Amino acid sequence: MPVPLQLPAAIGRQLENKPYTRNTTGLSGAGVLMFDDRVLKMAPADRTSAREARMMEWLADKLPVPKVLHSCVEKDTSFLLMSRLEGEMACHERYMSRPGVLIPLLAEGLTRLWQVDARDCPCRFSLEDRLLLAEDNVLHGRCETENVEKDTYGPKGFRDPAHLLQWLKDHRPPMDPVLSHGDFCLPNVFFKDGQVSGYLDLGFCAVADRYQDIALCWRSLMHNADGTYGPVYPGIDPDDLFRALGITPDREKLRYYILLDELF
Repeated sequence: MPVPLQLPAAIGRQLENKPYTRNTTGLSGAGVLMFDDRVLKMAPADRTSAREARMMEWLADKLPVPKVLHSCVEKDTSFLLMSRLEGEMACHERYMSRPGVLIPLLAEGLTRLWQVDARDCPCRFSLEDRLLLAEDNVLHGRCETENVEKDTYGPKGFRDPAHLLQWLKDHRPPMDPVLSHGDFCLPNVFFKDGQVSGYLDLGFCAVADRYQDIALCWRSLMHNADGTYGPVYPGIDPDDLFRALGITPDREKLRYYILLDELF
């Protein structure tokens, strides 16, 4: 079945007559076509899409990430053709039903990221940078108020995204810099044969606070287990992530980075 799209010539030649399926897992909003051995990601061209290919190339000899086969921008759309990761997403039933396997693997995935020497990382995405991008999202009305944590807005929360943004600016926590994935949710980490086999969606990967990753992983564990995205897995306690990492939870930082993500 041919790809029913107008693609850049260099990509079209590689995909001609290859069968594919559409991947709708996750909340990125990108169009993703899955082929036997490669993946085509199409998204609005912006700084995030440009950073993703650059970070994948930099990480190629450091972590299991897809290989960039072709990257370009045409007509305000970013096209990223990459190799397909081996294994299964962390949110697969195989792992969700076995928290004793899942959570240590997630902790391993985080630790491997944080152990990368990021002194020559080509991308920096400080908290100040993230707040500036959040402000742009607020100013242009790009922040959802429905698909958010239940107490983010309303009587027990903030009036609106602008109110939340001001609170985030006024309550910046101290920085603990590491190489951060930036969107460490369960669909973005892959496992195979009891090991971490890959990292996906690296558009926000850069030097940032480690709680950027911890908070989104903790929240993703909670909602993949509580029925938000499908079956309920009552055996999963998101706080087991802290125990697997061997750290004491910083609840204020956890809440801060979850709230920050509400503006993206």
